[in-house]
Amino acid sequence: MWKKILLVLAILIAVFIAVVAMQPGEFEVSRSAVIEAPVETVFPLVNDFHESDKWSPWADLDPNAAYEFSGAESGVGAKHSWSGNKEVGVGSQEIVKSEENKRIKILLKFEEPMNATSDVVYTFEPDGEKTKVTWTMSGENNFLGKAMSLFMDCDEMVGSQFEKGLASLNEVAKKSSESKLTPVES
Repeated sequence: MWKKILLVLAILIAVFIAVVAMQPGEFEVSRSAVIEAPVETVFPLVNDFHESDKWSPWADLDPNAAYEFSGAESGVGAKHSWSGNKEVGVGSQEIVKSEENKRIKILLKFEEPMNATSDVVYTFEPDGEKTKVTWTMSGENNFLGKAMSLFMDCDEMVGSQFEKGLASLNEVAKKSSESKLTPVES
């Protein structure tokens, strides 16, 4: 009897491992939005980590999170690390490429709740007084990531946060753009 139970259990584990192994080895999540401000207003809000708390979807998840900035003030070499509750986790990001008003590439490292590294890319497409921003995160799926993908939809979870962040970026950029246009009375 025990042999049959162990055999069935071994088969189930083998099937699970096989299904996990067949999951994609890479992932990508991408969202775009039209921001109602010129690229000259939008780009600096992303290229400077000091500005990200104004629009980041993760900024409100833990008001007690600890943040640290190092390296360059903005652009290539700018670094930002955080330590927060289970929703925010522990991690860091560094701008590794910055093409003014066109593209920003960030190396994103998570230490908690799981150890993972991803590439984050923002692209900016000016359209008159508006800017199309595309926010993409991609990386490799290790065995644990593949197993988690069976139970959680990364595109839906992260994508919804990207959508929220892009909506906030739109609001912040609009206000910033409007304040630059407001005449000062003398």
